[in-house]
Amino acid sequence: MEEKHGEVVLIGTWASSACTRVELALKLKGIPYEYVEEDLKNKSELLLSHNPVHKKVPVLVHNGKSIAESLIILEYIEECWNSTPKLLPEDPHQRAKVRFWANYYDQKVVPIFHIIFRAKGKEEREKAIEDLSQVLKVLEEGIEKDFPGQNPFFNGESLGYLGIAIGSNGCNYKAVNEVMHAVLISEKNPKFLSWVNAMKNCPLVEETLPPHDKLVARLRVYLASTQA
Repeated sequence: MEEKHGEVVLIGTWASSACTRVELALKLKGIPYEYVEEDLKNKSELLLSHNPVHKKVPVLVHNGKSIAESLIILEYIEECWNSTPKLLPEDPHQRAKVRFWANYYDQKVVPIFHIIFRAKGKEEREKAIEDLSQVLKVLEEGIEKDFPGQNPFFNGESLGYLGIAIGSNGCNYKAVNEVMHAVLISEKNPKFLSWVNAMKNCPLVEETLPPHDKLVARLRVYLASTQA
């Protein structure tokens, strides 16, 4: 596919792991872009015009055309800037498995973080934390089975689609622990812990993740709003 260049704008918000995904992919590919910070409490006309369906960030605007939903944006970036480093493996079956586990993470893991924040009382929260451990165990076992002897979070030497999809969220676990005064991701899930810690040490991830203290402050505000 011929490479396409032009104006690239990312409409996002700094605390969103979905927006971090897109930033990681753009930086990894070396794509120059303009970043526009969105106030989700007072949504701009720019956001509403480019994502009228969901009215959410991130939105990538490329030459005036908008693409919404973070995993779809990652695929668009891979197809449009079809240069190395690649986000997805070449083999179609490997690609399918990588996409499957990225979707699993979004559909099964991410919602439990929100349940933990909204839990009323210690018992409800502890049950949600145990549920999180169980879905992470399925992820650990599934990835080990689907990618024996491989590291599917990296595509060659560089971070890949699955690493971007999971690392953008999972690498913030210490901030979540601090806010909740609890250990959400523990030694019950040693493989997941080792995976996210390895991704956190990747310089690109380190520089792109939200600053720890700033994220803790934002998550405390979110927690207060769920308990009101």
